[in-house]
Amino acid sequence: VQLQASGGGLVQPGGSLRLSCTSSVPSEVSFRRYVMSWFRQIPGKEREFVSAINRDNRPFYADSVKGRFTISRDNAKNTVYLQMNNLKPEDTAVYYCAADQQIIVSSYFSPDSYDYWGQGTLVTVSS
Repeated sequence: VQLQASGGGLVQPGGSLRLSCTSSVPSEVSFRRYVMSWFRQIPGKEREFVSAINRDNRPFYADSVKGRFTISRDNAKNTVYLQMNNLKPEDTAVYYCAADQQIIVSSYFSPDSYDYWGQGTLVTVSS
């Protein structure tokens, strides 16, 4: 499975961005089986969980982004989105999308649980 992330950029504090991650999974039926997640990483730090959406469309969020970020998926387009509002300088990072089928809820939050990763897209929040 290949994942292609896009949508990063430079935005001022309080602004918004929408990230997209499109997968190479060949069918909507197959894509539905995947848990899709977003992680982020800044240099010198470990990759950090941001959000996940499971097969039942149930979302999960890190406390630091609750109320500001919204994850969604369009199974017909094999794509997951991360709408990021009220961005803060501390949201600056490279954002990665990840996917896996064989994963339970307690494992959503660990990057080690995922077999498939996108290349990352840089989000910079600065005035």
